[in-house]
Amino acid sequence: MNKTISIFTGLLLLLSAAVIAQVPPGENESDTTLVERSQDFDFPSISIEDIEGDAESHDISSLLQGSRDIYVSTAGFNFGPARYRIRGYDSENTVVMINGIPVNDPETGRAFYSTWGGLNDATRMSVSHSGIGIARENFGGIGGATNITTRASMYSPNTRLTYSNSNRSYTHRAMFTHSTGMQDNGWAFTLSGSRRVAEEGYVEGTFYDAYGYFFSAERRLNDRHSLGLIAFGAPSKTGRPGVATQEAYDLSGNNYYNPNWGFQNGEVRNSRINNYHTPWLMLNHYFDVTSNIHIQTSAGYTFGKGSSTALNWYNATKPFDTPLEGHDPRPDYYRYLPSFYQNDPGNFEKYTNLWQNDETFRQLNWDLMYQYNMKNLFTQPHVDGIDGNNVTGNRAMFMVEDRRNDRNQFVFNSFANAQINPQTTLSGGLNISLAKTHQYKLVGDLLGADWWVDIDQFALRESSDPDFSQNDLATPNRLVTEGDRFGYDFTGNINSYELFAQSEWVLPRWDFFVAGNVSQTTFWRTGHMKNGRFPDNSLGDSEKQNFTNFGLKGGTTFKLTGRHYFTANAAYMTRAPYFRDAYISSRVRDDLIPVLNSESIYSGDLSYIVRSPLVKTRLTLFLTQFQDQTWSRSFYHEEYRTFVNYSMHGVDQTHMGVEFGADIKLSSTLDMSLMAGTGDYIYSNRPTVTITRDNDREILADERTVYWKNYKVGGMTHTAASAGLRYNSPRFWFMGTNVNYYDDIYIDINPDRRTAQALEGFLDTDPGWQGVIEQEKLNSAITLDVFAGKSWRIDRQYFINLNVSVNNVLDKQDFSMGGFEQLRYDASSIDRFPPKYFYLYGRTFFINLAFRM
Repeated sequence: MNKTISIFTGLLLLLSAAVIAQVPPGENESDTTLVERSQDFDFPSISIEDIEGDAESHDISSLLQGSRDIYVSTAGFNFGPARYRIRGYDSENTVVMINGIPVNDPETGRAFYSTWGGLNDATRMSVSHSGIGIARENFGGIGGATNITTRASMYSPNTRLTYSNSNRSYTHRAMFTHSTGMQDNGWAFTLSGSRRVAEEGYVEGTFYDAYGYFFSAERRLNDRHSLGLIAFGAPSKTGRPGVATQEAYDLSGNNYYNPNWGFQNGEVRNSRINNYHTPWLMLNHYFDVTSNIHIQTSAGYTFGKGSSTALNWYNATKPFDTPLEGHDPRPDYYRYLPSFYQNDPGNFEKYTNLWQNDETFRQLNWDLMYQYNMKNLFTQPHVDGIDGNNVTGNRAMFMVEDRRNDRNQFVFNSFANAQINPQTTLSGGLNISLAKTHQYKLVGDLLGADWWVDIDQFALRESSDPDFSQNDLATPNRLVTEGDRFGYDFTGNINSYELFAQSEWVLPRWDFFVAGNVSQTTFWRTGHMKNGRFPDNSLGDSEKQNFTNFGLKGGTTFKLTGRHYFTANAAYMTRAPYFRDAYISSRVRDDLIPVLNSESIYSGDLSYIVRSPLVKTRLTLFLTQFQDQTWSRSFYHEEYRTFVNYSMHGVDQTHMGVEFGADIKLSSTLDMSLMAGTGDYIYSNRPTVTITRDNDREILADERTVYWKNYKVGGMTHTAASAGLRYNSPRFWFMGTNVNYYDDIYIDINPDRRTAQALEGFLDTDPGWQGVIEQEKLNSAITLDVFAGKSWRIDRQYFINLNVSVNNVLDKQDFSMGGFEQLRYDASSIDRFPPKYFYLYGRTFFINLAFRM
């Protein structure tokens, strides 16, 4: 891979040099000037002397932070559906703010854009700082920072109506936005709303039902003080697509096969439904101390519910014509696939025929689950601790449970920017977050039954102690009905405090910046049930975990000319572990993973940038190292024949690669864009793992070594490139196309398959040896996108915009853009639990019609 990067870098340097040779002469200009300039150009005819004609300039404009970057915009828009991540970073490495308030999830660190989904018009004003560079509202992460501006006075006064039609996740979208701008009475208002809906999305069995609302008000008290109020939310209810093995895709003849749905009374019903609504309320104070000193202070509060449903079953038989008992009702369960019967020709043929010719067999059978439940009249005198003499009704064998993650968070922050003199700018601020995530299960739908018993059926198999299987010892053998809490119930408490400061210096030939932060994170678990397996450490507050962390970053820009820049940035930071990764099994106990440390991150990048009226390019080399990460999962382990908690610590990763983007104006009407990025994202050490039984504290394996050094970080595309052309007509229409290339795609690996224990009984010459440890690389792919648009102006006050885009025009449906090895595996028969894959959607379209006045 390193050789590939070297060759790739050389090609990009040659391409960059060829592009630079097309740069025309001109006066020194800042990015602002270049972005706003609207002028016709002919094909240039220039010399080297013309290119370097401004080399003697003594006062060269700095790069404008947050200006449009062709690489970032293309990677985010074109490559997002193909699971491409800039520099291979997860979203927790980028700080996302709304009006200066960080909105990353405190439990996971990730930013969920669905929180304000459908509010495109209200949230379109944003400033993004990619990578390590300058961010004045926050210290940021190694992936940068994005601040979405929602201050009412910043919106232009207008009314906008939008309708969209698509065949992707939703079919119809309608949006309304009205802004007054700052009025003579000192008030400014913006109001927006949206509706998104699909009876069925691109994938069978899915649906989309979402709203969005937004309100922003600002009161200008005087020339120096303003107050702002912001409220927004995006309630959504969606039926989820599934992920399956290649065998299931092939048997169904559909790479988008979805095992999550079936028919109930002739109607489509999905078992995996997400239902989220976490609105935000924000109060802002804007203080212009002087024309060069600005302070913004904000308080925010978010609350609401997060819900995800799933099937649950107890001692149930799959409701199909099958002799198997005690297994789950999902149609793609491994025992219902033909591959399970490789040595049984009769059943192999039977299940192959059912999969290929009986659509109901590869779906959930809701009607039969209802029939089973309604026939399961409880008549036994005593079983599972239930007194049959005092209980009547039907016991649920199948049910739909509602897994809840309800959130409350208070945020306070204040930051200031001060331009001390034309050469020096200081900024800094304070962030405080106090969050609680309440996680529990509700009985969602008993599917015709009358009650469910709140015990752990797996614990029931492992001990004869009647208390051992109880989910809550305060209410043993409790019969729960729809709407009752059961299973687990706890609150995650996460408090964080941060201070940051930054200084920038602008000199004739050099720019510099340096920034630092210090933070304190405290979290603990509060259990609301006394679990029978962990009676001593499941109820009440756990011990508080405290972490003090800091970060340092800095960078410099050398301005060779007014159009040629060289930048270098470096950062070192530590980060507290996230609550979700810290506990062995936070659902039922407060035991921590064996080694819980702060994570360390080292990062650096070097860039060469060209900014001119005709050409904008950037070539960047980057290197990032993550150290002491944690990795924690729960799954059924074949070797131990039980559910386990798998906790890895000391996980290191190295991300290195190249980014290139070019935006070239070929003529007054024709633009070309080039973008390419490749990276080598690998696990760079051999971490250790502790395996514990899920239903007690027994340590099944301690300090086991995972040999995954130099394996690829999977589940994403490592190499992507795009070439595009866009024609802009003087008559206010445009059209264009992009050709996209994807390569170096690896599936996520199972760490337990890279241990010495997994290879016991194998010789290194056995074919099975490689089958266990080898990481699968997926095929490369090329896709084609086209787009077009037209604008009309009516009576100089009404504007109509029509935009149409078609992605994957060639309808390529065999592009597997990612996947993962199942954590459950059988080393003696590695194909019994094969990987699962994701496929890029085939041809999709998006039509957007907007009316503005």
